[in-house]
Amino acid sequence: MSIADPTTSARRSPLTHWHKNNRAIFTMIGSSSVVESYEPKDGSIDEQRQAKELAICDLSTLPRTGFKGQGASMWLGEQGLHLPSSSNSAVIQSSGSLIAKLSDQEALILSDIFALSNDVGNLVNRSTSDHRELTQQTYILPRGDSHCWFTVTGSKASEMFSKICAVDLRTHKFLLGSVAQTSLARVSSVIIRHDFGDTPCFYVLSDISSAEFLWDCLLDAMYEYNGVNIGINALQSLIDKH
Repeated sequence: MSIADPTTSARRSPLTHWHKNNRAIFTMIGSSSVVESYEPKDGSIDEQRQAKELAICDLSTLPRTGFKGQGASMWLGEQGLHLPSSSNSAVIQSSGSLIAKLSDQEALILSDIFALSNDVGNLVNRSTSDHRELTQQTYILPRGDSHCWFTVTGSKASEMFSKICAVDLRTHKFLLGSVAQTSLARVSSVIIRHDFGDTPCFYVLSDISSAEFLWDCLLDAMYEYNGVNIGINALQSLIDKH
């Protein structure tokens, strides 16, 4: 990874200006400019420790896509991907990417946070170059353009979510790989339980037009638990240590 200027990146987060105003240090992961870490304003913040307790990270520039239609599951299976057996669940692929089945006719595909998996790019290319999905009534959903992507991590995350979400996200109820399509701070969202190492983590995807509002709501809800915004280095450390 190398230090990057997000304004020169082909894809920028809707929160880029917020990150810059809060002393973010950017880096490149694949072709994506992401926040590596933040320079602390007062004192020193250990982002790795915060990630284990309560923190939020913006992953909105990382690759993701979706497919919908009667033939979506069959078409994705033909591409060598493994889909969950039931709706509202997610499974990790051998490449490291994650597929969440939102219904019998809709799936969401997310890159790993290292952007090492080529699944998203390969699926997009195949869906445009070979038009079988049209005859099978399968259509691509450009989730990279339509949805922001955050991850909330740490042992206090479930308790924090209880303030702004009606779904019980306690880890003994909302198991690894569970998916909830719900309202989060009155914003329609998809929440996916996807732990990093032994740390509870939750992917949050919502309409990109609500990104700034939802980010502020989550930070506000995290305040009483001393939760903070972190960069992707802290997330990667959770995996590396495990």
